[in-house]
Amino acid sequence: MKRREWLIGALCSPAGVLTGLSPAIAKAPAEQQSVDAGLAAKPATPLAVRSSAHPGPAYAPVVAGHPLRFPRDHGAHPDFRTEWWYATGWLQAGGIDVGMQITFFRARTGHAPDNPSQFAPKQLILAHAALAVAGEPRLRHGQRSARAGFGLAQASVSDTGLRLFDWSLERRDGTPEGGIGTGAEHYLAIAGAEDFAFELILHTDTPPVLQGVQGHSRKGPMPAQASYYYSRPQLRIEGKLRIGKAGNAMQPVRGRGWLDHEWSSELLDPRATGWDWVGLNLDDGSALMAFRIRDGSGGDLWKHARWIEQGKLRDATPRFTMLRAWRSLRSGASYPVAMRLTLDSRELELQPLLDDQELDTRASTGTVYWEGAVRVLENGRQIGRGYLELTGYAGRISL
Repeated sequence: MKRREWLIGALCSPAGVLTGLSPAIAKAPAEQQSVDAGLAAKPATPLAVRSSAHPGPAYAPVVAGHPLRFPRDHGAHPDFRTEWWYATGWLQAGGIDVGMQITFFRARTGHAPDNPSQFAPKQLILAHAALAVAGEPRLRHGQRSARAGFGLAQASVSDTGLRLFDWSLERRDGTPEGGIGTGAEHYLAIAGAEDFAFELILHTDTPPVLQGVQGHSRKGPMPAQASYYYSRPQLRIEGKLRIGKAGNAMQPVRGRGWLDHEWSSELLDPRATGWDWVGLNLDDGSALMAFRIRDGSGGDLWKHARWIEQGKLRDATPRFTMLRAWRSLRSGASYPVAMRLTLDSRELELQPLLDDQELDTRASTGTVYWEGAVRVLENGRQIGRGYLELTGYAGRISL
């Protein structure tokens, strides 16, 4: 569900949009149609929404029954308020378990799309990436942010094609040179920071899994509280990874991953304070997505789960129960890093690869939260791996 709406309030007004961003000084390249061009080329959407929390420009609405079409819907949707592409994975690096995460965000700002100024940032591109290395005390983490265009950042409207300085995430058809397996469709993910870097190929043999009802995913009791959302579970990953400072050798890695793509204009109920979400790849080839949105008392405001089993989808009602909490000395937040996830007759246990997987993304997406690699156990036996996201524990999300 990557529901990252917190960044909008801080970044999408004309006054707030430039905070922490470097001024652009070069002209955007013309080789790929990107979010700025895509927004200008589209007529105004007849049915538009204005965020009740952040009045301003009209954004495109999420409408039930609207069909998703690929490869177009792999690309950016600049008429909508916010969008994210999120990839995670468990990797083996020299016999060591490593959790990997990279997320790109596109945010439409409060500037009018017909504003002629090149320096009026109509779209923002933001990203963060992290590694969780078994045996280490905390995450390795990096982040980026820039306005779209000027050769700094772009998000293709025709397919997944995201670039932010030297980071990128792209979808391609055709087996890469030296690639594993028979699937031709794959994603290329490249990112790095001072103490890590990776270049990964994420292969898939199956079509996107449309979440909700044919990709229309409800996130609350009101119809507007919804997103377009699909997942790519059980991705086969290969590539190379550097752990440590620049100059350390890149080492080969393989593993399993998950990719989400989601976009929306108004997502959460005003009573929502945060959410818990999991994307789990199980060893038998099945997968599970589950989330709950919490209210101020810690109760469930909205929740949903979906089993993905050999192309068949089965919905369930999840129940999240804390087994153990970890308190951050940096933020003071207490996170339920070990959880019991009950779905009908099955009871899964989630245990973190390491406790301290807190992300401080205030320099890009503007929040502090926990997102980390977890093992999945059932009846005391490990049956899979995945990622758990915990938001709103370091303070209520401002939407």
